[in-house]
Amino acid sequence: MSSESAPKTILITGAAGFIASHVTKRLVSNYPNYKIIALDKLNYCSSLKNLQPCFTSSNFKFVKADIASSDLINYLLDAEEIDTIMHFAAETHVDNSFGNSFEFTTNNIYGTHVLLEACKVTRRINRFIHVSTDEVYGESDLETDIGNPEASQLLPTNPYSATKAGAEMLVMAYHRSYGLPIITTRGNNVYGPNQFPEKLIPKFVLLAMRGDPLPIHGNGSNVRSYLFCGDVAEAFDVILHKGVIGHVYNIGTKKERSVVDVARDICNLFGFDIEKALHFVNDRPFNDKRYFLDDQKLKKLGWEERTPWEAGLRMTIAWYRENPDWWGNVGHALHPHPRISMSVPSHTEEEFLMMQYTTSGISKSELKFMIYGRTGWIGGLLGKICMEKGIPYAYGRGKLEDRKMLLNDIRSLRPTHVINAAGVTGRTNVDWCETHKLETIRTNVVGTLNLADVCHQEGIYLMNFATGCIFQYDKDHAQGSGRGFKEEDEPNFTGSFYSKTKAMVEEMLREYNNVCSLRLRMPISSDLSNMRNFITKITRYSKVVNIPNSMSVLDELLPISIEMAKRKCKGVWNFTNPGIVSHNEILELYKEYIDPKFKWVNFNLEEQAKVIIAPRSNNELDVSKLKKEFPELLSIKDSIIKYVFEPNKRVK
Repeated sequence: MSSESAPKTILITGAAGFIASHVTKRLVSNYPNYKIIALDKLNYCSSLKNLQPCFTSSNFKFVKADIASSDLINYLLDAEEIDTIMHFAAETHVDNSFGNSFEFTTNNIYGTHVLLEACKVTRRINRFIHVSTDEVYGESDLETDIGNPEASQLLPTNPYSATKAGAEMLVMAYHRSYGLPIITTRGNNVYGPNQFPEKLIPKFVLLAMRGDPLPIHGNGSNVRSYLFCGDVAEAFDVILHKGVIGHVYNIGTKKERSVVDVARDICNLFGFDIEKALHFVNDRPFNDKRYFLDDQKLKKLGWEERTPWEAGLRMTIAWYRENPDWWGNVGHALHPHPRISMSVPSHTEEEFLMMQYTTSGISKSELKFMIYGRTGWIGGLLGKICMEKGIPYAYGRGKLEDRKMLLNDIRSLRPTHVINAAGVTGRTNVDWCETHKLETIRTNVVGTLNLADVCHQEGIYLMNFATGCIFQYDKDHAQGSGRGFKEEDEPNFTGSFYSKTKAMVEEMLREYNNVCSLRLRMPISSDLSNMRNFITKITRYSKVVNIPNSMSVLDELLPISIEMAKRKCKGVWNFTNPGIVSHNEILELYKEYIDPKFKWVNFNLEEQAKVIIAPRSNNELDVSKLKKEFPELLSIKDSIIKYVFEPNKRVK
């Protein structure tokens, strides 16, 4: 078949990984007439940041997906009219394959099989480039000066290379049986910027940056050939356009270096004493001494290695020095024998959306929110609102009580605003806090203060969702008087441990000039299926007390909180709708709008006290400060009707 190819739409699998991301960036930049579909499931060693320059290009599209999903792959090939596939997606780290071999089989063999079958079914692929490894040849003789040519027998020696050889057999079978236009590549080791530090060179560089010893497997005499990532991206460019269908191409170099040689060169560039820097550790279960390739076939297509070893190493070190937090916390990968589960994701869906918004220009305000409390009710709703408003956002991963994790979150994503919706409010209700006081303290006190202090240190605005359940009616704020507690009033309710912790933290947060505290009360939303919704709760109780309270309608107030964050409002704010509403008034509306047959029974506070552990706070908050900032804010009754009952109104 013709060796010349001019693709229209290219699918690149594993595109957010190390090598594939460099290939993707090259093709997107050099061939604006090609449409590039980048696919990646975003596991631990891939990163959307690797593709960041591409997101502003009109010929680029990212799809978060797993190649093992046959329905999705079939749909994608058809819907995007893909005519070319460059298949990089694979688990590649040999150390991991000894501990997680089944995951290698699933990803490397089954995933490839899914792609091949989809190509057979859709019948629109003109070129399928399968990316394999030099390790499928097995160990090269230490004495020979003749590299393995492409026709050499495959003799893999570890689970990783065995799965890659197995995938190659499938690829060749589909070429011979179904005529799929296959090209296979087998490459030497690649190094350069953006590489996950489980691999030798970035691991040594990061350890050297920390001043830690460099772990050497065995005696360090194993030799490998190394190519700079930019040269390899060019090699794939050549193979894409000039490679011959049905052929295999080695991507390699005859220049070899032992592990000790690599360590010595890195130590020299850092000015370290090589004898003191090396730390010899146990070898792998089986560690091939050498992989040596014949590189002539690809050179005949016009490709050659361009980047000298020392120049490439200097560029790599410079990149890691400029981007020390690119991969976040990688301590587990720097272990001499890492065992990392391939199921661990590198990015959440929200981070993917944030990358899209940031690079596509949807958000013009240069905002970037980080939200804590992803699994919570408030935190989840805040993420949806940011998405709807086109505000870049991500959920923080660190535990609030772990200062290092918080710093890693903030320094990795560099948000302009942090919103804390994490906290212990109780499992089912606040009674849980009475029997789990230490857990409550860790999150509500230690965690919140920790986050506030980290944000203050980093110069970042923090919005903290607090509670108004720290007051109770008293002689100066009597029930029905219309006189509510103001932001400056001291808490007077200590009936529950939950309220004690929240009141204590609110007072301490006043000392931080970067913090805004919002006092929510008895939150209500339009989602009447949510058991955390106050309306849903009281409709499920066998008996309810009938006391008027200030309450918060989330559908109206949470968008306001986002606007307050953008304005960087500071200090304490009562964050409820104006006025009060009683339990019975809400249930009457529920009966009118939702269920005309609904009935309920009241009981008094004394009777209620017999079935609960901790007393409940009942009060009215003065929201004149919030109303002045947002004059359009509806009264509690009007807001409940507009945002909750009208949308859920029973159809007669």
